[in-house]
Amino acid sequence: MWNSHKSILLSRICVVLFMVLLVLILVSAPLLTRFFIDFSRADLAGTESYFVTTIYIGSLPIGLLLYSLFRMLNRIQRGIVFTSTNVVDLRRISWSCFVGALIAIIAASYYLPWVFIAIAAAFMGLIVRVVKNVVAEAVALKEEADFTI
Repeated sequence: MWNSHKSILLSRICVVLFMVLLVLILVSAPLLTRFFIDFSRADLAGTESYFVTTIYIGSLPIGLLLYSLFRMLNRIQRGIVFTSTNVVDLRRISWSCFVGALIAIIAASYYLPWVFIAIAAAFMGLIVRVVKNVVAEAVALKEEADFTI
């Protein structure tokens, strides 16, 4: 039977898989970039260093996002849900999305399809920001209720 513990476990496994994937992409970024440029029908000659730089710089907010998500999932698994530390992690996740969107917008100067990544990252940042605000309100209500008793 599917339950919340299995769901959290699946989420943690997915986060770890994305962490491993990120490391593999970082290790093979020059090779992947060369393959993409050779495979693409667009005229991307001379942009290999831009792609590699974008991948390396973009990995920083992605790494912070995955780390924050993993920490938050660990706390949720232990039953620690409505805390200020989860609000801080959600804030970091949302800002990581916005930084990723900014990096993608800048990268669109040499490869226009990065705009789609920027839009998706900014939208995800907005969604996480709204969830962060909801959790922050829940934390405030929980603390108020704890002081009332």
